[in-house]
Amino acid sequence: MKKVQYVSFLTIVLTIYSLVNLYIFVRGWQAMPHGTFRVCYVIVFLFVASCFITGRILERRFAVSGLTDILIWIGSFWLAAMLYFVLVLIVIDLARLVNFIAPYYPSFITRDYPRAKFMTSLIATSVVALVVLAGYINAITPRLRTYDIHIPKVVDGPKSVTIAAATDIHLGTMVGASRLEHLVAMVDSLHPDLILLPGDIVDEDIGAHLRNNLGDLLRNLKAPLGVYAVTGNHEFYSGVERACAFLTDHNVTMLRDTAIRVNGFYLVGREDRSKRGFGPGRKTLPELMALVDPKLPIIMMDHQPFELEKVAEAGVDLQISGHTHNGQLWPFNYITDRVYELSWGYKKIGNTNFYVSCGYGTWGPPVRSGNRPEVIAFRLTFD
Repeated sequence: MKKVQYVSFLTIVLTIYSLVNLYIFVRGWQAMPHGTFRVCYVIVFLFVASCFITGRILERRFAVSGLTDILIWIGSFWLAAMLYFVLVLIVIDLARLVNFIAPYYPSFITRDYPRAKFMTSLIATSVVALVVLAGYINAITPRLRTYDIHIPKVVDGPKSVTIAAATDIHLGTMVGASRLEHLVAMVDSLHPDLILLPGDIVDEDIGAHLRNNLGDLLRNLKAPLGVYAVTGNHEFYSGVERACAFLTDHNVTMLRDTAIRVNGFYLVGREDRSKRGFGPGRKTLPELMALVDPKLPIIMMDHQPFELEKVAEAGVDLQISGHTHNGQLWPFNYITDRVYELSWGYKKIGNTNFYVSCGYGTWGPPVRSGNRPEVIAFRLTFD
């Protein structure tokens, strides 16, 4: 990413992060009793709010370690908690505004307002903690989805193929060995002919993959027709050449703006659209389609689900994407629904089948409150 763009993006993110934390801090401070409570509140809040940034800085500048893992885990949970604290505080502040205009608070609140504020803060914290805990449990319990799709094209090989697909794994500090082992077990249970990983396989910190021997576990993903992947935006954030070398060294074939023929059909892999922020952009869709025979089935992986109409017009039979996480945290799913024509699930446009997965892993908070993570099985049949 160009330096000016990176600095601008980082400035915006840090400004929003600081303002949100300031809002939560001030409202919590107002609810705390004077004395020891406020001192402890300040210490705990400043520590928790700084954990994610501190952990990531230490991780990049020095090395991954037990300390950076702890800081990143605490900070990542705080990212989810921030969202729900803001939502709860907005509700509370709206109630206060209504009460200011037309007083309605009962006497048990008005006769001891400081105590009522403190009890409200405890209730709000408990609600947020329960939501985050439930979201974490949901995030580590993926489900399997199966789709039967017929592609009316004649092939000179087997008339059916089973594909296992997992997008947005985000291997790293937050999604480690146990989650990868679970993924391997789910994929093995499908007995797939082909395994596809449509981007964001790794997170930013490649060092975590090397340290935790995640590559050895990645080698356990096996299928007769192979394991193929494309780049996502996070491969570029982590250093795309190093990320791709890591995956290639562990038996994952990277399709980077290229196409190959597999058992009577074509598999096309597009570079992620974020490539243009790191140098020359990716190949155009017509350039890629010139590499295939349109009479045969064409399966495409493109991490980010944009310009679906153009893909349908180009004659692709099935496109598998990810990236959106379907918002990951409620209510962000309403935003992704507006940004993307297809934020999650299956859709058919013309003769082209599209599937956008909400992903297997998580980015940022290890929490999902808007959907469950998934592995997808596509059972394709041909004429």
